Amino acid sequence: MKIAFLSSLDLNIYLFRIDIMLKFRELGHEIIAIIPEGKYSQKIRDHGFKTVAYSLDRGSLNPFGGISTILELKNILEKIKPDVLHTFTVKPNILGTIAGKLAGVPKILNLVEGLGSFYVDESFKSKTVRLFIENLYKQIFKYSTKVVFVNSDDPKYLLENKIIDQEKIHVIKSVGININEFSPNAVSEERKIEIKKSLGIDDNRKIVIMIARAIFHKGTADFYKMGELLRDRGYLFLFVGDIDEGNKWSMTREFMKRRVVKWLGWRDDMIDLISISNLVVLPSYREGIPRTLLEAMAMGKPIVTTDTVGCRETVNHGENGYLVPVASPKALSEHVDKILSDEVLQKEMGKKSRERALSEFDIKIIVQQYVELYKNISDNKF
Repeated sequence: MKIAFLSSLDLNIYLFRIDIMLKFRELGHEIIAIIPEGKYSQKIRDHGFKTVAYSLDRGSLNPFGGISTILELKNILEKIKPDVLHTFTVKPNILGTIAGKLAGVPKILNLVEGLGSFYVDESFKSKTVRLFIENLYKQIFKYSTKVVFVNSDDPKYLLENKIIDQEKIHVIKSVGININEFSPNAVSEERKIEIKKSLGIDDNRKIVIMIARAIFHKGTADFYKMGELLRDRGYLFLFVGDIDEGNKWSMTREFMKRRVVKWLGWRDDMIDLISISNLVVLPSYREGIPRTLLEAMAMGKPIVTTDTVGCRETVNHGENGYLVPVASPKALSEHVDKILSDEVLQKEMGKKSRERALSEFDIKIIVQQYVELYKNISDNKF
């Protein structure tokens, strides 16, 4: 079987699809990645996969640009002749499905990894874009064989609003996490001391970390307010992630440099940073399923996050952490303090996080769910 993976970013394929692609190849299938050429494209080819480049303006809502992309993808798909087209993220889901239908691709799968920031912001523009996307989704889902969702809330919303039919819905929670790479023993105690020294951190301070883009809807301001509320408790608050210039909801550099939180900016040493932390926080207003929380769970860290779409999938309240209301820095601070002031509770919740990562989010479990899905849509010939 020939399978084409279509994404708007080569990074998306490289970070989140490689394990699935490797498994499918192991089962004897040919996998082709259709992606805009980028710095991760060669890394995908280094794994032995063919890539085909196409043009996409990710930021534009210009319908004429969409038409040209559809026609380009149609030509690519007619040449490749895949048995299955698997699309990821909003634009590839919409444009790719139309192109796949025009090119006569037998089976089309979409992956919806969350409905996006337009479902958080209530401005006129966001509501208009939301309506536009929903109308497009309502049409393209008619041509999809199955639509995969990473949480339970998003398909429920689309079903209730008559945007998708029940038989098209398939839930596979998260993109999975490598539980061997992200593990409680991934970083030695000696290395942890070195990391803290390099950051100028007192080895005795308890560390709370948030990893996200520095935008309002990730709960960045709530994290900083929490730092102010817990200023006298002696905890150290780390924020990892850069501002998003051009995004109207981005925090300013001036805000991020406030002393109540140590802002580290963009980093690629997540395992090191999570390893030195006592607790991981994400007060986001909406997610698909947050990758950073999966990483924290796999490394045996307790979590405090918001009781909202996507985030609530990672925490059993009172077991491996706590769920708090959106935009509630006071509740956030109270639950963070509750965990950090109780060593036994902190260790027990961390243990429960690791257990849940092993039982639900291990990449091997997620990959096997995709194998079963493909078997079902290909009449068990997969």
